[in-house]
Amino acid sequence: MSAMDSQITGIVKPKGAFTIALAIGVLAALYYLGQAIYNAFFGPLSKIPGPPLRALTKIPQITTMMTGRDNTVYPALHEKYGPVVRIAPNDLSLANGAQSFQEIYGFRKHGQAKPFKDPAFYGKAMNGAPGIIIADDAGHSRQRKILSHAFSDKALKDQEPLLKTWTEKLKTKLMERAGQKTDMLKYYNCTTFDIMGDLTFGEGLNMLEDSEYSPWVKTIFGSIKNATMFRGIRVYSALTKYLVDEIIFKSKAVRRMAHEHFKYSAERVDRRLKRNPERPDLWSKVLEKSDGPDGLSLGEHHSNASTFMVAGTETTATALSGTTYHLLRTPHAMEKLNTEIRSAFSSFDNLTLETLAHQKYLMAVLQEGLRMYPPVPVSLPRCVPKGGMAVNGQWVPEGTVVGVHHMSVYRSKTHFKLPNEFHPERWLGDPEFKDDHLDALEVFSHGPRNCLGKNLAWHEMRLLLATIVLHFDLQLCEESLDWTDQRVYTLWEKKPLWCTLTPPEA
Repeated sequence: MSAMDSQITGIVKPKGAFTIALAIGVLAALYYLGQAIYNAFFGPLSKIPGPPLRALTKIPQITTMMTGRDNTVYPALHEKYGPVVRIAPNDLSLANGAQSFQEIYGFRKHGQAKPFKDPAFYGKAMNGAPGIIIADDAGHSRQRKILSHAFSDKALKDQEPLLKTWTEKLKTKLMERAGQKTDMLKYYNCTTFDIMGDLTFGEGLNMLEDSEYSPWVKTIFGSIKNATMFRGIRVYSALTKYLVDEIIFKSKAVRRMAHEHFKYSAERVDRRLKRNPERPDLWSKVLEKSDGPDGLSLGEHHSNASTFMVAGTETTATALSGTTYHLLRTPHAMEKLNTEIRSAFSSFDNLTLETLAHQKYLMAVLQEGLRMYPPVPVSLPRCVPKGGMAVNGQWVPEGTVVGVHHMSVYRSKTHFKLPNEFHPERWLGDPEFKDDHLDALEVFSHGPRNCLGKNLAWHEMRLLLATIVLHFDLQLCEESLDWTDQRVYTLWEKKPLWCTLTPPEA
């Protein structure tokens, strides 16, 4: 071969390789585009209504998630398109009330396939030992049998002295601030975290004493929003999933933060397991049922304690804050609640878990507060099992991600009259709301994986709200008049709830 031939060959080969690579890239892009178009307009989900762009790409779904507009975008989509909306190429949002909750989360006959938790939403256990929330069905059933004894109504009534001790401390701290501008959100949070710390570890976090969030709790609040952002990046493609899982999540900074949060709970569990406290707590009941091969492993003790310190604290404080806000924005409802509580109870000592459970207007107020401001306003996604399943009368293929969007259900005109207004009377048989679908409220979820701690949450909410109403007249400060104008990053990104509190006139 001549020198000239070699030069020509050296020039042609790279150009030829580039041309081939470009052609392959174009063909691949056309293939994926064609696949997306087919899936959007001719695939199994093509008959499900929704914006065409959402059927083509995940970008609108991710944008909604990462901008925190979940609570406004999805109710509007359901109002326009109906009870089932295609919100992404492979994702459906449901809002058909009790029917949707049963279809997605309800009990199934033995051997019948059921939707399973979407791993992209729930993630993995820090220590490799899944707790009750992210365990598979068999693991969940085993753990729930053990943990349920600690959350039975009888066991929780045995904890009444503990609940009242922390509630009285809240009352005392707020008395010290009488007449001053006070962030009720912070005080509710401090109380629920102190209660759960005492119930779970046999020691409070001393947040009420300091009237400040501990560094650990601040980390929890920040990590929830960060996790939502990372999930938005992660679900876009296989490449972004790899970047998040293998680079971001494995970075020293992220691993250190995750480890510190988990370590905080694990160390306190270890201390609790080494002693036999004079006063029984949640772990006393758990340990009674943990003997034998089916008992909780140490790793499961750690994972569940970490779960309790998030699921059993922030959500209860959120419900109380939202209910307090709506009461203050609805004076006639606050007046009725004041009358009921102050007529039934003459002092804090008279407040008991049993008698509070029979205060009808108090219960109606809390139910309406949960409807207007659900602690978890988003959907809890599930994946359709092998073979597919019917959703709202239409068959959808396996692997489809489905979930009931709480905020969309609770603000639907189909289920509730005047859905954007606070009316506790709807829960008391008022004829004006006779057509309301009250069974559409499922803030504690539904079926075999519903919230294990709902009995505790109800006791806490009734006791804390009744204590506030009995001992204080509240007024909403001007800077909190639009308090519910918030973003959502899985949970609400809450602002301080500024109020002034004064003892009621005799």
